[in-house]
Amino acid sequence: MTQTRNIAPKSSKPRLPWGAGLVGLIVFLALAAWGISTRLHAEANLKDATEDAAIPTVVVAKAQAGPAVDEIVLPGTVQAKFDTPIFARTSGYLKKWYTDIGTRVKAGQLLAEIESPEIDQQLRQAQADLVTAQANNRLAQSTAKRFQSLLATDSVSKQEEEDRTADAAAKAALVSSAEANVERLRQLVGFERVVAPYDGVVTARETDIGNLINAGSSTGAGLELFRVADTSKLRIYVQVPQTYSSQIKPGISVSLRFPEHAGKEFPADLVRTSDALDPRARTLLVELQVDNANGELLPGGYTEVHMKLNSPDRGVRLPVSALLFRAEGLRIATVEPDGHAKLHEVTLGRDFGTAIEILTGIGPDDQIIVNPPASLLSGDQVRIAGTPPSNAVASGKN
Repeated sequence: MTQTRNIAPKSSKPRLPWGAGLVGLIVFLALAAWGISTRLHAEANLKDATEDAAIPTVVVAKAQAGPAVDEIVLPGTVQAKFDTPIFARTSGYLKKWYTDIGTRVKAGQLLAEIESPEIDQQLRQAQADLVTAQANNRLAQSTAKRFQSLLATDSVSKQEEEDRTADAAAKAALVSSAEANVERLRQLVGFERVVAPYDGVVTARETDIGNLINAGSSTGAGLELFRVADTSKLRIYVQVPQTYSSQIKPGISVSLRFPEHAGKEFPADLVRTSDALDPRARTLLVELQVDNANGELLPGGYTEVHMKLNSPDRGVRLPVSALLFRAEGLRIATVEPDGHAKLHEVTLGRDFGTAIEILTGIGPDDQIIVNPPASLLSGDQVRIAGTPPSNAVASGKN
């Protein structure tokens, strides 16, 4: 009998063609290459961005040449040409006053009268003493002459003649003394009339009828009676800073502006300076004069003094924020055409508050860095504000 064996069929896996494997490998390598390339490109962009961000961005301005003529404005104090307090020279009571504030007076015009009966009595006594002294002197002189004639005949001694001569000289001296005393008291009586020292206006009256008047000035017991001012011309005193002192000379253009005369200027003359600086304020005292014949201006106030000065050393003017304070001295930073910074050693001129004058080291039209970083050095690359970064330019971004 024939046995039949059942032979099971062999299992077989499907085989991929070799082409599909190669495609997969290529795709994998392509993906890996793309990833590496992207990463390298990102790293390069990051490096460029980091380096670009390290470049400081600065604001620049062109250095401007200083003006050929400077105008400085300073505060001035206005005073009358003459301003005199009037004090009494004799004591008594005020009998009457004749002028009040605002009265225009002439030289020698009577302002007030003082009653001084004690001085009047002293004058009369002094006049009587003078008459007595004159009588005694006449007797002494005639006696001295008589003794001199008697001495020639030896009728009197030399000693007696000398005594009479000396007595005559003493009596003559007493007459001179009495005359001086009378003149002194006459002047005191004359001071009972208080008069104006010059043409002017009465600006103050500090007394009234019946007031007790003491002779003397404000440093003593006496009080001021009147104040008289000559306002035909006004004096203006102004303190000029040391920086401008060398340019302050008679003949410069000066004008005045007063708050009460808005929009109007008054020409003034520079008449003199103190020729010395105040060691405390480092300023030069300057006196100006302005004509005030029409009385338009009033003394005692404030005025703006405008002075026009020539500037032989014009230099350039920059914002004070452009200054760099370094251990080696002040520096100014500029931007060179190649985009790199350069530090300049400079010589300072005048300080205008928000601006500073540079005499040497910087020229007009130089590109000045307005607010330079404290760490900025010569040769550092900088970017001017408003210039796009290099990476943005390279990538086409705005």
